[in-house]
Amino acid sequence: MRNNFHEELTAKWQSGVDRSILKLAVPSIVTNITTPLLALMDVTVAGHMGAPVYIAAIAVGGSMFNMLYWLFGFLRMGSSGMTAQAYGGGDTRATSTVLRQALTVALSVGLMMIALQTPLCRIILRFMDTDPTTTAIAERYFRILIWGAPPYLATFALSGWFLGMQDSRVTMWVSILINVVNIAATLSLVYLLHMGIDGIATGTLIAQWTGFVAMLAVALRRHGLEGASWRDTLHLPQLRRFFKVNTDIFLRTVCLVAVTMWFTRIGAIQGERMLAVNALLMQFFTLFSYFMDGFAFAGEALTGRYIGAADHTMLRRSIRALLKWGAFMAVIFSAAYLLGGDILLRLLSSDRSITASAHDYLLWTATVPIAGFLAFTWDGIFIGATATRRMLLSMLAATAAFFLVESILFPHLANHGLWLAFLSYLLVRGLILTLLSRRL
Repeated sequence: MRNNFHEELTAKWQSGVDRSILKLAVPSIVTNITTPLLALMDVTVAGHMGAPVYIAAIAVGGSMFNMLYWLFGFLRMGSSGMTAQAYGGGDTRATSTVLRQALTVALSVGLMMIALQTPLCRIILRFMDTDPTTTAIAERYFRILIWGAPPYLATFALSGWFLGMQDSRVTMWVSILINVVNIAATLSLVYLLHMGIDGIATGTLIAQWTGFVAMLAVALRRHGLEGASWRDTLHLPQLRRFFKVNTDIFLRTVCLVAVTMWFTRIGAIQGERMLAVNALLMQFFTLFSYFMDGFAFAGEALTGRYIGAADHTMLRRSIRALLKWGAFMAVIFSAAYLLGGDILLRLLSSDRSITASAHDYLLWTATVPIAGFLAFTWDGIFIGATATRRMLLSMLAATAAFFLVESILFPHLANHGLWLAFLSYLLVRGLILTLLSRRL
């Protein structure tokens, strides 16, 4: 009888953990999938403006903002772990303080970007080395959309905060709202007011501010930022912890950007065809990452919550369940890519010569989910635990492994060597985090 009762209780606990994970993961996955639609809308409208230069300008402008904003992803990740721990400990004052600190940093950085828009624009455009016509249009696009930097970065902070508060649905609904507003505003400005490229930028700007205002309004209505004051926000020990966590994540992001840019560069030096092949194959990784990030976000929220509550039993159960979900998703995606990779390639490109070349590397892309699921899952768990220094160490080791393997194998195996280096990078991240997890 005792064994049956124990098994029944364990099953109930486990099903409860799985429900908690899916409740957080599914809305996050929807958000991840809908977020790129903002940029896709701009490209689509530009594609119907009658000249290829508009598409090129939007692509350049989008890349400019990606370079600026990607480095500040720590505003989301740093906020979620600290908020979740305060939430788990029942400290509403601390949860409010984290949000105030994150919003203060986000809005300050956004205003600095606006103030420095001229040198930022010139430096990035010089780095991209585009033709004069594309440069002129991209600069117009940039100078309008840069006014969206404060709300865009503040939305990062709010997204992480809501996740830490165990609520990823607000971010999902706001993401959908942003896309609806963007479609309506952009189409109206371009086709009714005939504003051209200025209308595309302004439509996106309106959507960004709408999303920020909506998300902040929900935060104030539901939680009111009660108990916190500016004295708490500027309290030195709390600020020191906030910046320590976010500095580690920032440096980790720098490593990630370095690997991504070098991967693209090595593809480019092999010629236009191989650059296109790698760009197509990277969509497989991006699709997998949308789903795995959803479970990583759930890991951030639940790990932080149970650490804050000092509930080690539920912490262990949650970690085991997250790893199982990660392994399950990896198997599903690897099997899908092995069996249906060619179909996906044909959906992504109508150029049969490119898809035929990409077929030769399908085995590597099918291996990516197996090699990478540990890295994604542990990232979420470590962020929730605010063990960001260990995350940084694993990323430094993985980055070193990528460049070492690439330097050894690429001269002999060409693009196959590049993909093996990328797989090594993912695998080393996951294995090192697995070893470091014992200290959690």
